[in-house]
Amino acid sequence: EQDGALVREFELPSFREAINFVVRLAEAAESENHHPDSDIRYRHVTVRWTTHPEGGIPDRDRRRAERTSTLASVRPFAS
Repeated sequence: EQDGALVREFELPSFREAINFVVRLAEAAESENHHPDSDIRYRHVTVRWTTHPEGGIPDRDRRRAERTSTLASVRPFAS
């Protein structure tokens, strides 16, 4: 927890996998109409979940953060 948000940094095996992770995250966020702040730096992706009007971290942001960890562990099939 950092400044009223759930923040986590993920280290992926490659830049391509970092981008693929962010794409999966974007698809999930679009389906829920709730979008985290994301910062990509080579193989490192920092994700920040917050609900500004709530004035704290609601349970739904905690659930989204848990699902984000699952999305980071998904490895795409080799092409």
